[in-house]
Amino acid sequence: MDSTRVTEHPTSFDRPTAGGDPADPRGALLRTPVPPRASGSALPVQGHAGETPPTAGTGAFEHSQPGTEPAAGSDAHRPRPAADGVPVQPGGAQTGSASGSGSGAAPGPAAPPRGERRSGQLTAPGRPTPMRRDGDRLRFVGAATRRIARGMDLDEIVMGLCRATVPTFADAILVYLREPLPVGDERPTGPLVLRLRRTDRIPAERDTENGFTPAVQPEPSELETVGSELCEVRPGSALAEVLRGVRPVFTDTPAARAALPELLGDDGDFTVPDGRRAILAPLRGRRRVIGAALFLRGPERVAFEADDLLVAAQLATHSALGIDKAVLYGREAYIADELQRTMLPENLPRCTGVRLASRYLPAAETARVGGDWYDAIPLPGSRVALVVGDVMGHSMTSAAIMGQLRTTAQTLAGLDLPPQEVLHHLAEQAQRLGTDRMATCLYAVYDPVSHRITVANAGHPPPVLLHLGGHAEVLRVPAGAPIGVGGVDFEAVELDAPAGATLLLYTDGLVESRLRDVWTGIEQLRERLAVTAQLTGPDHPPPLEALCDEVLDMLGPGDRDDDIALLAARFDGIAPSDVAYWFLEPDDTAPGRARRLARRSLARWGMEDLTDSVELLVSEVVTNAVRYATKPVTLRLLRTDVLRCEVGDDVPQLPRLRQARATDEGGRGLYLVNRLARRWGATRLSTGKVVWFELNRG
Repeated sequence: MDSTRVTEHPTSFDRPTAGGDPADPRGALLRTPVPPRASGSALPVQGHAGETPPTAGTGAFEHSQPGTEPAAGSDAHRPRPAADGVPVQPGGAQTGSASGSGSGAAPGPAAPPRGERRSGQLTAPGRPTPMRRDGDRLRFVGAATRRIARGMDLDEIVMGLCRATVPTFADAILVYLREPLPVGDERPTGPLVLRLRRTDRIPAERDTENGFTPAVQPEPSELETVGSELCEVRPGSALAEVLRGVRPVFTDTPAARAALPELLGDDGDFTVPDGRRAILAPLRGRRRVIGAALFLRGPERVAFEADDLLVAAQLATHSALGIDKAVLYGREAYIADELQRTMLPENLPRCTGVRLASRYLPAAETARVGGDWYDAIPLPGSRVALVVGDVMGHSMTSAAIMGQLRTTAQTLAGLDLPPQEVLHHLAEQAQRLGTDRMATCLYAVYDPVSHRITVANAGHPPPVLLHLGGHAEVLRVPAGAPIGVGGVDFEAVELDAPAGATLLLYTDGLVESRLRDVWTGIEQLRERLAVTAQLTGPDHPPPLEALCDEVLDMLGPGDRDDDIALLAARFDGIAPSDVAYWFLEPDDTAPGRARRLARRSLARWGMEDLTDSVELLVSEVVTNAVRYATKPVTLRLLRTDVLRCEVGDDVPQLPRLRQARATDEGGRGLYLVNRLARRWGATRLSTGKVVWFELNRG
């Protein structure tokens, strides 16, 4: 009689010897020794508890569950060989052997009772059956690791571990993770603290038809009680030694038994079943231990075996690596969100004569950053610069380039350069950043006093102006070349901006996609604005925030190919009756004349209560201007929600607030302005500077 060895895999290794390391990674899960059998004898029938071997041509059941076995009595099932070391079942027939020399086979053993297990224990109805062969463990580990790997964030990975483990491998699981979780190569500070992240268990009563929720909840069992949610791992403690060992251990060992009270708490509410019914598996990432998992089986279920330590090691390794990747992904997403947030304005400024609203949408959830930006920059003379731009791509590099271009645009706007000059300098900056740095940009300056807007374009989609009556038009603005081409000039046009009109600036992601070209999208946008304006009537423009939402609602399922930046400006303007403007000769009589003009305007506007403060501050600012000016000084008063005073001269040097000494005869003008005014500031112009201050209306 020849002795042969049947394996579950083409490559097999010897089984670890008694007393050897059960966590040997050399592939102990890949072999199933089969006892020798006589020639011509039939294979002994030995199936899973509650499971009949599959028929030919049908998929094998990975792990049998109650109620899923095929019909009893089927002759098409082929019996499986018995595993090594299966004890004689109590009350059952002995395993027969062949007799004779080929004339017939001895009858096989009697069919085991339903629920019979490898250890000889009976399986209670409604409980999962154990994995009897190494092939079962291999299939389980493969399915479990695939489920764990599907998770993208921390919660999905931990939930995948719990759902893959319970009830196939364990009746309950407790997952502890480090608090806080270290990211990458950063070195944790402070003590090692573990927090209970998630628990999962088999319900005490299973409803095979409608799920796991029974009509009446039974009393909680020892596996349902949750241990301590937070524990600190003290250096040199038993728990620290188990975690340092990295490999899973049975909790019946002295080291693990001493570590359990530290992990679960000393209050005694949580009791671990006796015997090999619990496995403590450290979760180790790439650099350090990041947590632990406790696998539990109830007293009515067969205990863990030595090979189950290998299964626990595989589950812990895949889970820990997945958690490490999820933490790194979360950190990258956080950095991307912070980068995009800091690159875009957190709050739009409150500018005189104009109301603003904005939106930004990334291209997709996986691409949180992009090259689109918008901005609103207050300018001297109560004007405001409206900017929208688009750098090619939606990556971290595009966002970084966008941030540099936006900073450059803000600096150039502070110099009060014309829109075409701003685009020219932006193009030079893009060329300095690299030869392949391409972007489009639209720069517009709105003057609420003259009710005019000056626009320059660098390859960007044209803006849309929605009039008060509901008519929407695409402004005729020269397209120009994109920023970064080099060697081209930009042209600016000046257009009317009537009060009540709304200007919409946007990037091409709003109007262009794989399903439509840019001009079709622009026409759809124009029609959408006109329809929205008709809902509020001809005399009332639609609210800005609601208008932005309506515009974004025009996007279809396939229209999100690029990130989107949207800036809406409602032109309120400043009425001519609320503006007073004068020229003052730079001589000694200018301060007195400025006081008289300001007093008359305040009396006409019914703001006499501000006369004393305005006369004092106007006198100080005009005196400082005529001291150095060589051309006429300008004085302008604007009445809006506040009273604004602007004094301009041809000297580019900005005034500086300083503390005058007691012996100084001057130097206290700006100190008074700083104490009495609501706000004040100074802006350098191409022709000089403007000093302004604001006072609250009484």
